Amino acid sequence: MNDHGYPNLVVFDHPLIKHKLSYLRESSTGHRAFRALMSQIAGLMVYEVTRSFATRPVRIETPMAGTTVHRLSCVVTVVPVLRAGLGMTAGVLDLMPEARVGHLGMARDEATLEPRAYLNKLPPDLDAGPVVLIDPMLATGGSAVAAIGMLREAGALDLRMVCLVASPEGVERMEAEAPGVTVYTAALDDRLDERGYILPGLGDAGDRLFGTG
Repeated sequence: MNDHGYPNLVVFDHPLIKHKLSYLRESSTGHRAFRALMSQIAGLMVYEVTRSFATRPVRIETPMAGTTVHRLSCVVTVVPVLRAGLGMTAGVLDLMPEARVGHLGMARDEATLEPRAYLNKLPPDLDAGPVVLIDPMLATGGSAVAAIGMLREAGALDLRMVCLVASPEGVERMEAEAPGVTVYTAALDDRLDERGYILPGLGDAGDRLFGTG
């Protein structure tokens, strides 16, 4: 998963993720299927993203005997970047229903390609455990870097990002401006076009998710 030369990047090579991503990319996929696929892929990615989460031993009684089991010992916070990040949140919460959910609203200025924040609603104690930033696209990296900055300012110490497709330019910017944050992605794509969109990408994730394109 890490033969691409980027130390801060984990690219999933699971065949089921590749299979579902192939349909997510296809232009003929409607918003209902797109929404389901995005959620499913996010759920499949959770297993690896949470691998380093801390656990604690707990003594329980099974129907047969007493035994010691392990449960998460940390408070997990999932933070989707609106609006497209909402499409991945359900899949993550299916696997981690105990997680809290914060929200960051980021919009890209189409002239400068830089992000502007319009919503910041986060739990007060982000230092209580790992924070998982969710955004389907890591394109120029502007929104991701800005979001990481907002989360760190709010107290987050253990940060990671999950996206569906990433560009080399976005990964490099994250490495330079958000060191220490691992990016997990289903695919590392070729490049950005002149408008800052990922190629081959999957189009505007928000529009395709909600049927507004």
